[in-house]
Amino acid sequence: MRSIWNGSISFGLVSIPIKMYSGSEDRKLDLDMLDRRDNGKIRYKRVNEDTGKEVEWKDIVKGFKKDEDYVILEKEDFEAANMKKSKTIDIEEFIEESAVADVLFKKPYFLEPQKEGGKSYNLLRDALKKTEKLGVATFVMRQKEHLSLVGVYENTLVLHVIRFEDEIRDPGELKLSKSKVTKKEVDMAISLIDQYTTAFDFSKYKDVYNDQLMKIIDSKATGKKPKKEDFDSKPTPAKDLMAQLKASLEKKKKGKAS
Repeated sequence: MRSIWNGSISFGLVSIPIKMYSGSEDRKLDLDMLDRRDNGKIRYKRVNEDTGKEVEWKDIVKGFKKDEDYVILEKEDFEAANMKKSKTIDIEEFIEESAVADVLFKKPYFLEPQKEGGKSYNLLRDALKKTEKLGVATFVMRQKEHLSLVGVYENTLVLHVIRFEDEIRDPGELKLSKSKVTKKEVDMAISLIDQYTTAFDFSKYKDVYNDQLMKIIDSKATGKKPKKEDFDSKPTPAKDLMAQLKASLEKKKKGKAS
């Protein structure tokens, strides 16, 4: 298994270095596009609009059009837009599982009744609402069968595509640590989680990455070197775990008091 992201996950002052792996794999058949006349394979080419010549991947960059020119963005520019979020999964608070609406799942599809289907649509919606249950369904879309859950969000039926069991990879391939954690450490971590637990407020979270990236683009457009955020995520050593947990609790208590 190849990791798709390396960085750290943190809560309070505790930082845990991690690798991220895709937890699923696509079972869609790998179909090639062919010329109907002779079964010749169709390939896409990356072509320069001005010269008409094909361009190699190594010569391709990303740019933002500003006025009549382009501002070229390098890999470090994307990271600099938010250095911390590019390297850390930062847990800001804890909430109850039941507090998150189904629509927040990554791939929701809203369902609308067609003519003559209004009453039966409302019947299913109202029944799911009253029983607080989800419907499990399968269907085919884009030449692939999908497993899904059907629920209700704001008076509308919403469908979430989920994975079949054989699409989930075996986490047993990961190299997990066998380090022992003491009861005292677990109790301290639970206390920290309790301190950071709040009622979920959807409006509190904003996607600010694009705004920060635009500041870098504007800076580069004027010939200035963008300011680089100084960020270094250091893993918490095992011997310092209790001390960092205690410091995190103290920091949270002081924050509430001020």
